[in-house]
Amino acid sequence: MRYADALRYLDEHSNYERTGRVDSPSTHNIERLLDAIANPQNSYRTIHVTGTNGKGSTAQIITKLLMAHGLRVGTYSSPHINRINDRICIDGEPIDDDEFGMQIGAIAELEVIAGVRPSFFEIMTAAMFRWFADEAVDVAVIEVGMLGRWDATNVINSEVAVITNIALDHMEYAGPTVEHIAREKAGIIKPSSTLVLGETDEVLREIFFAEIARSRLVRDEDFSCEDNFLAIGGRMIAVQTPRARYEDVLVPLHGQHQGDNAALAICAVEAFFDDTINREILDEAMSTVAMPGRFEVMSHRPLVIVDGAHNPAGAEVCAEVFFSDFNTQGRKLLVTGALRSRNSEDLLSAMRADEFDIVFACTPPTPRGLPAAEMAGHATNIGCQDVRVAESVEQACESALKLAQADDSILISGSLYIVSAARAYLLSRAPK
Repeated sequence: MRYADALRYLDEHSNYERTGRVDSPSTHNIERLLDAIANPQNSYRTIHVTGTNGKGSTAQIITKLLMAHGLRVGTYSSPHINRINDRICIDGEPIDDDEFGMQIGAIAELEVIAGVRPSFFEIMTAAMFRWFADEAVDVAVIEVGMLGRWDATNVINSEVAVITNIALDHMEYAGPTVEHIAREKAGIIKPSSTLVLGETDEVLREIFFAEIARSRLVRDEDFSCEDNFLAIGGRMIAVQTPRARYEDVLVPLHGQHQGDNAALAICAVEAFFDDTINREILDEAMSTVAMPGRFEVMSHRPLVIVDGAHNPAGAEVCAEVFFSDFNTQGRKLLVTGALRSRNSEDLLSAMRADEFDIVFACTPPTPRGLPAAEMAGHATNIGCQDVRVAESVEQACESALKLAQADDSILISGSLYIVSAARAYLLSRAPK
């Protein structure tokens, strides 16, 4: 199958990212598909990562640590910021177009054989498992798409199951409380797994402890990020684990939460190897960590930052980093939008939108996007004084850049769809 044909084939199948619906919340379809190709997911070791926020960064740090040990590492993540290929990587390199078409084509042939109508995400997941087997990866770092228990990725018996944290999100499938969400995410824990748990709430912890695991390591009991300071280009942290203490570790990502994510990743990799991490390997791995679209500085003077925060918990963290770590002297401008399924006023409040001098509301480029005028109304409702409506993400960015002076700062956040479009626009404007 050619690349363009593969994209069309995927578009013909139900896609939560486009519709906001999951037609059959179970692993039945993916199991049938994988059975038809001899279960490639069982041919390599796996680390499974879920959580409300931070799972992407944690998975990427784990990947870099494993690569620095000389392993061939597959990484599966979603959604993508740039191209769909970016979801499926080996040693940090996305699957190329020809291989993507071949792998999606192979799964397309299974629809009749397996007798199922898979979703977009199930097709992508099956193609990922197959490609990683074809390429003989040593280990795959698998990020959950949504929640955990019935996610298409939950067909693996991972050696390490990582839970970052729990907050309200995807409540249409696992609400209305954080306890319900925790129970769904706990589904990735298997008897084969060492549980590495980042959640600190004692009530929620008991939900994870109820699952059978080979062993467990718990934040602030078995491991911790004991120092976490602002540094040039990121955070300087110290991490204590059951096996070692790592001092003065530079994490080249912005925000205190990234120090916590790094500690989680270090503990997970120690559990995977059942050993400490050589200090030279640790520093080499950390120096290569990058997360496009996650509090990414796109330019200076004016300072322009994009961040994929899309729920209140993530928006609260984003605002804290923006106002504390990047407290510029000039005006603060916000470009934002949200999906219809979000509580936009809670999102804007968590983002401290009323503390920005100007708010530009725009519609995320997806059928699920909340119209810009409605987002502007929500911004006005929470006390934003100067709210402007833009027809598109690109127009919002252009308007903000025209108004901004050298000492001003612009934050672009609220949805990964907003960030993806804004990032492409900003990169197109950058000097060649």
